Amino acid sequence: MSYAHFDRRSVLLLALGATIASCRTSMSEPRAAELERELARLESRGRLGVAVLDTRDGRVVGRRLDERFALCSTFKLVLAAMVLQRAETGGRALAERVSFGKGELVSHGSVTRAAVEAAAARGESVAELSLGELARAAQTSSDGVAANLLLRDFGGPAGLTQFCRERGDAITRLDRLEPEMNDVLPGDERDTTSPRAMAELVARLLGGELAPAARDTLRRWMIETTTGAARVRRGLPPEWIAGDKTGTGGGAGITVKCNDVVWIEPPGRAPLVVAAYYDTGEVAEWPSDADQEVLADVGRCVARWC
Repeated sequence: MSYAHFDRRSVLLLALGATIASCRTSMSEPRAAELERELARLESRGRLGVAVLDTRDGRVVGRRLDERFALCSTFKLVLAAMVLQRAETGGRALAERVSFGKGELVSHGSVTRAAVEAAAARGESVAELSLGELARAAQTSSDGVAANLLLRDFGGPAGLTQFCRERGDAITRLDRLEPEMNDVLPGDERDTTSPRAMAELVARLLGGELAPAARDTLRRWMIETTTGAARVRRGLPPEWIAGDKTGTGGGAGITVKCNDVVWIEPPGRAPLVVAAYYDTGEVAEWPSDADQEVLADVGRCVARWC
């Protein structure tokens, strides 16, 4: 059994006024075991790791909780939190501008590419976006260029790893930039996390580690994110408020990764954090609809058992 440490009072604010007294009791051992069995049935191939954290008491249940999985773009949620926290604690303001050019573009970067193209149309070789715009782009549209620019501002991938360590996460590590950090082969610990580690880190960040304004902004950005519409959020009841950050990998010689980290606010109870990491075991360029449906089924399991 694992417990995360965070400010419950802050969690209640995010839970839209729900009180501890109104929350259902924590999942019983038999219910937790049944949830794990259901998750195991979803794993027809590859590896599916899922952590479900109840912010009422910090308990974590799920499957393959402590196995390592490729982060892919789920690290960008943590990166956005770093930018927001730094601004709230007297560091670089979100309005500060960052310059970049065509040479820094990578395969996935819709917001930054549009900025470079707009600059070129004006006859300029350099584009500019604010730190806040870059952080929002990294979170809401998974912009890889924005992530690289922000990581550079924190001293590289090691800066994100250090941020995790300072918050009690001894597992999550970032070693490379986009897009190379998505190329995680079996047995390679670079650019990986575990479902439990990520769920507990997100619970700490949204449960009190971040300053209130930063926390509210990150929560709003997660809710605005649309990349996970076909994943865990698809399986949740429509009246449940949820925000997420996806991660996706694949390519030549690389097995498809289909990940989703979700903050969930069910009505009448404390929020949940779900960290779902699915390595399909099959080499392909991109997850199939069936791969994403596995994560939608994770959402259905959570709704049924939590």
